[in-house]
Amino acid sequence: MRIVGALGRDVRRRLMYAAMAILAAIGIGSVGFYFLEGWPFLTSVYTATQTVTTVGYGDHTPATTAGQAFATVFMLIGVGTVLYSLTVVAQSVIQTQLIEILGERRKQKEMDRLSDHYIVCGAGRVGRRIIRNLTRQEVPFVVIDSRPDRVERVAELSPYVISGDATSEENLRAAGVDRARGLATCLPDDADNVYTVLTARDLNPNLHIVARAVEEQAEAKLIRAGANRVVSPTIIGSQSMARALLKPAIADFMDSIVAESLELVFEEVTINEHSPLIGQTFRDTALFNYQSVIVVARRPRGGELEFQPTRDSTIDEGDLLIVVGKADSVKQLVEISR
Repeated sequence: MRIVGALGRDVRRRLMYAAMAILAAIGIGSVGFYFLEGWPFLTSVYTATQTVTTVGYGDHTPATTAGQAFATVFMLIGVGTVLYSLTVVAQSVIQTQLIEILGERRKQKEMDRLSDHYIVCGAGRVGRRIIRNLTRQEVPFVVIDSRPDRVERVAELSPYVISGDATSEENLRAAGVDRARGLATCLPDDADNVYTVLTARDLNPNLHIVARAVEEQAEAKLIRAGANRVVSPTIIGSQSMARALLKPAIADFMDSIVAESLELVFEEVTINEHSPLIGQTFRDTALFNYQSVIVVARRPRGGELEFQPTRDSTIDEGDLLIVVGKADSVKQLVEISR
């Protein structure tokens, strides 16, 4: 298990400058020996490299007074440049290692304090869309993926990325699965998704788990393994295409809801004990009265889902409301329901 941290730009810049300094020293020495001693250019490069690396085979030595004077100055400057560059390289490597170690410890401590967060297992095409949605909703989440290219890409979107196998109990514990609110497993293999669901369900019986099914027949296995919901991109994609073909107006409406612009959104709103909405009817509540937010369904605490409650229905503590409306109005409703 490795928590990903980014290498600082200043470290890379110092390494580049060190390499350029060594090449520049060899270049200056090569030109000096070429003109002052009249050696072939390759021989001049060979001698300059011997000098800056302090190898000094002794098979080529300056014969002229000017060449000897130049060699004396070049040895001091060249060796000093190489020693400085090696020091910078060593310092950068050690600093990078320390930063990564300390960064991993700091991020692990931060993850240990996370609660009611989400875990995304797999950062492929499906996983990255989930990550973007979670980022837009500004909710805490942890990503687990084993592919380095995906990990580096996701590290720019999420501060908490674990490079490792999502089916591993160790990695799930490191991601805080026992304190998490939900987990989405969208690995490209159904067997890995089933194993991840089994492991996560064993570690947290109350976890809300959504699993991806690559093959249709995997849905039943994922449900038996402990997934609350199973989503098959193939089935959903075909249904969406059929809807767009047969009922384009409905398809446009659905697209406006799920679009990433989030101008029109669906939301689950839970009425908490301190909400000023308790005891009011939908008719008396301004947000509903002016129809800026529409209540699609309500589920009382411990009850069944009621489709389109009447405007005279009373809002009670613990009610779960499924609403649709403009994003700013829905956000206001979420705030006053707390």
